[in-house]
Amino acid sequence: MNIGIIGAGSIAVSMARTVSGMKGAECYAIASRTLAKAERFAADHGFAKAYGSYEELVRDDNVDLVYIATPHSEHLENAMLCISNGKPVLCEKAFTVNALEAEMLKKAAAEKKVFVTEAMWTRYMPSRRLIDDLLASGIIGKVDMLTANLSYPIQGKKRLTDPALAGGALLDVGVYGINFALMHFGKDIERIDSSVVMTDTGVDGRESITVRYKDGRLAVLTHGMYTRSDRRGVFYGDRGYIVVENINDPREINVYDANDVLIKHVDVPEQITGYEYEVYESLDCIQKGLTESVSMPLDESVFMMKVMDGIRRDWGLIYPKEAGNTMKPEN
Repeated sequence: MNIGIIGAGSIAVSMARTVSGMKGAECYAIASRTLAKAERFAADHGFAKAYGSYEELVRDDNVDLVYIATPHSEHLENAMLCISNGKPVLCEKAFTVNALEAEMLKKAAAEKKVFVTEAMWTRYMPSRRLIDDLLASGIIGKVDMLTANLSYPIQGKKRLTDPALAGGALLDVGVYGINFALMHFGKDIERIDSSVVMTDTGVDGRESITVRYKDGRLAVLTHGMYTRSDRRGVFYGDRGYIVVENINDPREINVYDANDVLIKHVDVPEQITGYEYEVYESLDCIQKGLTESVSMPLDESVFMMKVMDGIRRDWGLIYPKEAGNTMKPEN
C-alpha cells in the first residue's frame, strides 16, 4: 500500500526510513509547501512522487494512507483536508491543539467514514502488552504508584517555543508521560495537580504533573525541554518495582524485588524504528474497512486532549488560535 506524507521535516524523515524497511508498504508521495523541498526529500528517501502542495497529494488516487508530519497547530486543517478527500489519516501526536479540534476530527471521520488515528506510537508497540502482562501477573504485588519522566534539550527548536505553533513541552514530550499513565493506569481520575515554569515566549518549558486516581493510586510525571532526563517509567508495588527504560520508545523492562534484586529482564522485540507498528495497524484497519484503530481509538485521543486542556487551563496557557473561541468540547 502506498504511503503519502504531508510535511517534510525531521519526523517525516523517520517515517520514510520506517516505511522503506517495511513489507507491504511503499514510500510513494511526499508533499511540502514548496516543490523544491518536496523534490529533495523524494530524491533523498526514495519517494515516487513529490508535490508542492498538500492538496495535490490528497488528490492522488494512488495514495492509500496519509501520515501528517506537520506542527500541532496544523493538524486539524491537514487532517480535514485528507478526510474531505477520502484519504485515511495517521496523524502525528499531539493529535490536535485541544479537545475541541479532536472532536471535530472525530465527527468528520465518522461522517465521511474515513479511517483516522493518532500516531501515539507507544500505544501500538509490543512493549505495551509486555508491561501490562507484568503488572497483571502480580510479580511486584499491589501497585499503587508510577513515576515517569521525559526531557530533552530541545528548546532551540523554534516550533517548541512558538505559541502560534502550539509550542511548549506539554504537547511535545509531556504527552508521552500522560499517555504512559493513562495507558497503564486508566482514566478513572479524581484530580490532576501541576506546577509549571514558562518560557520567555509564554509556553511551558518544564512541568511536574500529579494524577490522583479515585482508587488512591498516583502517577507523578515530569517533562521538560532544557535538560536530558533518564526517560524512565517506574511502577511501585508492595513486593517490588518495574523499571521501563525510555517511556517514549521502551527498549527493555527490568523487574526488581523488595530488596532491589533483579528478578526478571524483558527485552523488547527488535524493530525498524518503532513507527512500523502504527503503520501496520493502520493499513490492516483500512483493509478491514475500519474507521478507527484498536490501539488508539479516537475517544482516547479526545480524552488525552481534554486532560492536557485542563492542565493548560490551570496554567493560563491559551494558544493564539484559541483566543476568542467560545466553543466547548462535548462532555
